Amino acid sequence: MNSLIIAITGIMLLYLAYVFYGSRISNLLDISDDNITPAHIFIGGKDYKPTIKEILFGHHFSSIAGAGPIIGPVVVAALFGWVPAFLWIIIGSIFIGGVHDMTSLVASMRHQGKSIATVAGNVMSKRAQLIFGVFIWFTLILIVAVFVVVAVNAFINKPEIVLPTIMLIPIAILVGIMKEKFGLDTWVRTIIGLVFLFMFIYLGLDYPISLPADVAFNYWVVILLVYAFIASILPVNVLLQPRDYLASFVLFIGLGLGLLGIAVVHPTITTPAFISFNSSAGYMWPIMFVTLACGAISGFHSLVSSGTTSKQIEKESHAQPLGYGAMLVESVLAILALLAVTAGLKWTSSDPAVIPYPELLEQGWILTFGTGYGQLVAPFLGVTLGTIVGMMMIKTFVMTTLDTASRVGMFIGTELFGSKGLGLKVMDYRYVSTIVLLVPAGALALTNSWVKIWPIFGSANQLIAALTLFVVTIWLVGMKKPSRYTLYPGIFMLLTTIAALVTLALKFIPEGDYVLGGISIILLILAVFVVVETISSWRRVQESS
Repeated sequence: MNSLIIAITGIMLLYLAYVFYGSRISNLLDISDDNITPAHIFIGGKDYKPTIKEILFGHHFSSIAGAGPIIGPVVVAALFGWVPAFLWIIIGSIFIGGVHDMTSLVASMRHQGKSIATVAGNVMSKRAQLIFGVFIWFTLILIVAVFVVVAVNAFINKPEIVLPTIMLIPIAILVGIMKEKFGLDTWVRTIIGLVFLFMFIYLGLDYPISLPADVAFNYWVVILLVYAFIASILPVNVLLQPRDYLASFVLFIGLGLGLLGIAVVHPTITTPAFISFNSSAGYMWPIMFVTLACGAISGFHSLVSSGTTSKQIEKESHAQPLGYGAMLVESVLAILALLAVTAGLKWTSSDPAVIPYPELLEQGWILTFGTGYGQLVAPFLGVTLGTIVGMMMIKTFVMTTLDTASRVGMFIGTELFGSKGLGLKVMDYRYVSTIVLLVPAGALALTNSWVKIWPIFGSANQLIAALTLFVVTIWLVGMKKPSRYTLYPGIFMLLTTIAALVTLALKFIPEGDYVLGGISIILLILAVFVVVETISSWRRVQESS
């Protein structure tokens, strides 16, 4: 199969979905610029900042993308084949992921920009809010732990990316200062920031930074956790917003070059279209649907939408491009990742210098994607530089996931620990909630067992998506709106992720891994409580209407 045909087909389907299905969801939610957004109502706080659509899209997209839409397709294509992965990316993002992201964003906007856990408390019950908040808390610990380990291993294995990754922080602060202090035009600041960023990407090749092998892992873990703490408590416009905005250009440029490479090289897909319903990781259902998450549907997106984006959105009409549109762009990235490894790499090879795809994956998914991406963009950058750019794409967005997850954890913590909202006199809560999140995440990260953590993180992540869809469903029912757009996807994701968590618990506990087995059971118990609350709330809302 020609990779160009797959790329064009996928992009066209996603574009048509945005135009037609995205517009239908907008009409369902009664989107109107006559409604004042929380960014204007609570302007002046550390987190509520009316932000132009272009900058907020970069911040939002960088936050939701992370490494998920890359790692998922890379692994699933090797386990089950590229056709199941491609179909789940398209169908999942159009009918589940995009709807999930947009409805959770708008629901948060209509509830003062509060988290989806607080929305659950408003439309369901305070008990549901507490349970959902604790559930999110556990999941964020897993997210931070996974991406700290991934980031550290990338630093150790590819020291060439350390310099540009670190220097993006002061560059972002500089870009923010140029706006706040000097009022420079957006595109002027963007060009200056990108020039500095790509200069350090180039310098990173000549000046790799590495730590002594015996202490590198632990030191990098501590350094990244300290960074995450600082980034989560600073005002959003100081670091996170400009950093994510600049980081989005790394991805957009990399995405553009990758798609251009497919158009020029258009390599044939050499990996199997379908391998088996039963892989070494388990059966296609539920394993594929929790492994390939962010490219199709991800509960973490609702935490970003209701944690940071809803507090910055300038007009309600921006909800469709920011919610539904950003999800579909992430799916385009997932398609690129899929084609990079299925067409850019070889499944088998007689050339001893070429490592076949399955064997290369054993050396790490970051290297696997980078190698395949390097092959796609070889006509423009060469294989070596192309591989570094591909890995830099991943590393940049691992960092955005890390700091955004920490900030969302701070929001959830302030709500759980009694914040009165808007951070007027709750700095202690901000510090405490962030530390309480990062300490257990750091302890889990120091085990360096992300391979084990990833499946349970994926399951917990997708279960948040299911529960978010149920919360939004109750909200829609309360407004006498059709609920089928969120209810049916929610039921599917609930059954899928509960099956995955049961599978993992039955795997971890017999192996003696009682920590991850226990986390699986705790998440299952919390999920059952939330489902019970959902049913009770549904009946109550139906009776009152």
